Amino acid sequence: MSEQNDDSVVDVIKVGSRKSELALIQTNHVISCLKDLYPKNKFEIVTMNTKGDKILDISLPKIGEKALFTQELELALENKYVDFVVHSLKDLPTTLPLGMVLGAIMKREDPRDAVIMSKKMKGQTLKTLPEGSVIGTSSLRRSAQLARNMPHLKIQSIRGNLNTRLKKLDDEDGPFAAIILAVAGIKRMGWEDRISEYVELTDDEGLYAVGQGALGIECREADWKILSLLEPLTDVDTTLRCVCERSFLKTLGGGCSAPVAVSSSLVEKNLTITGAVWSLDGQTLIKDKMTTKLYLPDNDSNEPPKKCPYREPRLYCSVVPGNISDMSLLGAEKLGKAVANSLIEKDALKVMSKARNEILNS
Repeated sequence: MSEQNDDSVVDVIKVGSRKSELALIQTNHVISCLKDLYPKNKFEIVTMNTKGDKILDISLPKIGEKALFTQELELALENKYVDFVVHSLKDLPTTLPLGMVLGAIMKREDPRDAVIMSKKMKGQTLKTLPEGSVIGTSSLRRSAQLARNMPHLKIQSIRGNLNTRLKKLDDEDGPFAAIILAVAGIKRMGWEDRISEYVELTDDEGLYAVGQGALGIECREADWKILSLLEPLTDVDTTLRCVCERSFLKTLGGGCSAPVAVSSSLVEKNLTITGAVWSLDGQTLIKDKMTTKLYLPDNDSNEPPKKCPYREPRLYCSVVPGNISDMSLLGAEKLGKAVANSLIEKDALKVMSKARNEILNS
């Protein structure tokens, strides 16, 4: 356990979370890490349902709002009812409400997608499933990738928390042959034994949602004590990759209303990102890949900074720099923007606009 200064003691820290089992597992993981760092602090979870949790009979793109899974939690944060909120980063818009920031992005879990096969299709793979087999997913990205690479399958929207989706899959009278979920969520739920295969489509390089697999912790921009508390949770590699990914999505103006995906890596200071946009039917794919060498000084580590970095910090897609150098973050942000602009030059915005219109008119 690390030593704790008297001025970092807070009587009770209230942590906002969605009510789902996965959300609570993630929130408790964050609290466990903080308790190791700050044994004198007490933490209390405040749960609530978001709009995305309540509206289950409409597909996410048709609801047509940003912050579907965050708005209620952010309101509680703004009103100081909670001190910070734990999110699956992929659910968090690239621009946060005024006064809100990402105080930390934690080490990323496996960002890939995985297939959970129904019991009646045990032993099958996506490729070997009979023609017309129904695959459940709420993601336009996954739908477009499947339509492009597995045209023999039928895609159907499936909503609800992970427990609900698994129950629908295991319903013997239900329509689903398989569902596709994020590996990170499956692992955190302890369902690894249900994974039939990982989704690694050759044509699409296993591209995933922006921020997938990472946990983001949102707090108030001027709450220096909470920012300081959260800073040691920051994972440098994950943060730089996610800033790059979020910059890509922010430049495109995408979200859940268009099929957009990325993959990224950071190896020996070389940051690489692949970004892609599809048409809804998957037949049009616009993709590019770029690499840049980041300036990573010796102090870009998970060690506490030698001086307070919170004096009017520049934000990077709403991420507080914390103990990561501005030059590193700026390089990551510029790379994401460059890939997005490359796709825009290839008419990505037209493809995305057409996708949105098709959704609204369907």
